[in-house]
Amino acid sequence: MLSLKAQPRELKGRKTKKIKEQGLIPAVVYGHGFKSKSIQVLALDFKKVFKEAGESSIINLEIEDDKPIKVLIYDLQRHPLKDNLQHIDFYKIKEGEKIKVETGLKFIGEAPAVKELGGVLFNNLSEVEIECLPEDLIHEIEVDISVLKTFEDIIRVKDLNVPSGVKILDEAEEMVVQVERPRQEIIEEEIVEEAIGEETKEETKEETKEEKPKEENK
Repeated sequence: MLSLKAQPRELKGRKTKKIKEQGLIPAVVYGHGFKSKSIQVLALDFKKVFKEAGESSIINLEIEDDKPIKVLIYDLQRHPLKDNLQHIDFYKIKEGEKIKVETGLKFIGEAPAVKELGGVLFNNLSEVEIECLPEDLIHEIEVDISVLKTFEDIIRVKDLNVPSGVKILDEAEEMVVQVERPRQEIIEEEIVEEAIGEETKEETKEETKEEKPKEENK
């Protein structure tokens, strides 16, 4: 399990600017039955841990000499223009208590509908929400796209394979990924359909003219 060192934080609000200038990120840790604590972590240390853990792995948070606590990286706030980290929320997990987290999808394999039919892979979801006990938490879910052999094949949420202790909370019928027809092929089909439609209209007009009784000469 990954570990991250932290220190208690006194400065809050706008005063945290001084912290950021020192290469630190202001943060808070909270959870059920746990008194929230304002802390700060080294930006370099956090980036290393986050690269491996992401937002769906448990890490040991070491606040000075206190006993390490197990937490999740619950929320990140970034600067709207610079995209650098401004604040971190850590959530202390409780043993025996189920947690809900967003878990990423990892697409593996090769879709025959792409390789052989020239289709375009369309990912509708890149992550799903799961619920499980802390010890059953998974970092990612693998999605084997080699089953996508035709343009009609679809992988839905209900098709995802997860361990028995993990429950996916997204709608079961929601599409995860499929292969779409090449754009050029769709355009050609639309042109053909449009031409057939116009031809049908002309035929209908001709039939209407033939069926219309001729007016008698007065």
